[in-house]
Amino acid sequence: MQPIGASEMIINERGAIYHLNVRPDQIADTIITVGDPDRVAEVSKYFDRVEHVCAHREFITHTGYVGNKRISVLSTGIGPDNIDIALNEVDALVNIDFETRTIKEQKKSVAIIRMGTCGSLQGEVGVDQLVAGTHGLGIDNLLHFYNLQNNEEEKAILSAFESHTQINSHKVFPYIASASAGLIKHFTQGYNHGITVTCPGFYGPQGRILRMPLAMPNLVDQMTSFKYGNHHIANFEMETSAIYGLCNILGHQCLSINVIVANRVKKEYSKDMGQAVNNMIQKSLAIIEKI
Repeated sequence: MQPIGASEMIINERGAIYHLNVRPDQIADTIITVGDPDRVAEVSKYFDRVEHVCAHREFITHTGYVGNKRISVLSTGIGPDNIDIALNEVDALVNIDFETRTIKEQKKSVAIIRMGTCGSLQGEVGVDQLVAGTHGLGIDNLLHFYNLQNNEEEKAILSAFESHTQINSHKVFPYIASASAGLIKHFTQGYNHGITVTCPGFYGPQGRILRMPLAMPNLVDQMTSFKYGNHHIANFEMETSAIYGLCNILGHQCLSINVIVANRVKKEYSKDMGQAVNNMIQKSLAIIEKI
């Protein structure tokens, strides 16, 4: 097998993958991702002990234990482009031999669980509630650079969404990937389920207007009204579809959990976002520890 070139997988002087600055021995098999670097410590403060702390740019990693379960929490920064970096490098840490720079024969599947914030697209899914995304539907373009394969249900949902929104006429070509059934089944009581849409920006792509007019002024309303069988769009944010798509290709388990900080239908915002995020962390960590 041809070794992966030094320019293609950059390993720094301490033997760590370049952007994350994490060595293979410093990453757990259960990985919580958060967008905000400051949120890493808000998760790891509930660890019983922390054994590794790594940082480079916006990527901060704490690895430790909750009870007997080893967990890493990693900040990715915002957006699908940062997810591309974080997930490729996490996979390299577990599935590429850093000495020989070759892909390991025996592949490892890790669990990657996002804990984030989002906007609700349904009036009844109020601020401070939790959503576990059944699917990630991306209106960015990241997964078009990879060979993502869809099952028949995913193809049908995607086709129905394109027909409902006519988004392709604006040269936006969505993609879709599913959460791992083995993970989402644990997150039922106290978690709303629905499709999570991932946007490539916070303002125009999410229908916000400050000074610039929108090319698709009805898109948010169209997302809210979308239904296909038992499926509907619950929320939108900026990372989930990239996580789901890359994990499905790489063979990792994935789930995105988000707390609603803004209800875009009712135009409401959380009165205490910090407490809402903290509640999500505590509730979800208690479940993750037992998986």
